[in-house]
Amino acid sequence: MTIPLERDIEGSLISGSAESVRGDGPHPVDRHVGLRIRMRRKEMSVSQERLAEALGITFQQVQKYERGANRVSASKLWEIATALKTPVAYFYDGLSDRDAPASNGDAAQDFMLSTDGIELMACFPRIAEPAIRRKIVELVRVVADEI
Repeated sequence: MTIPLERDIEGSLISGSAESVRGDGPHPVDRHVGLRIRMRRKEMSVSQERLAEALGITFQQVQKYERGANRVSASKLWEIATALKTPVAYFYDGLSDRDAPASNGDAAQDFMLSTDGIELMACFPRIAEPAIRRKIVELVRVVADEI
């Protein structure tokens, strides 16, 4: 069992303990890294099975990494980055120091990890016309506001 940090290395109090930040689920950083693994794998049209085979692990382990249920070790993240032909830093893109303890993005991350979210993320960038993309975003916003 690990004890949550209450002070940073300079001795300043950290607002909220790790438990109050995370609740019972995966740490937000683990969820973010897992999401980025899944996004990159999908971008490259690589199945979980194929990635698992390249890494010498089971596809179930890849699923756990992608959900953030299991933490990815530094060496395994390096292997994943190599297999997916991307730098390790890719998996941390979009994660700032402020994002790490916050869990406000859970709903967005949950959506992005869903089948619909993955499909939307794969298809939306293929719409080349910026005006059409903007109209789609506006449509989604209007529909979401009406519900």
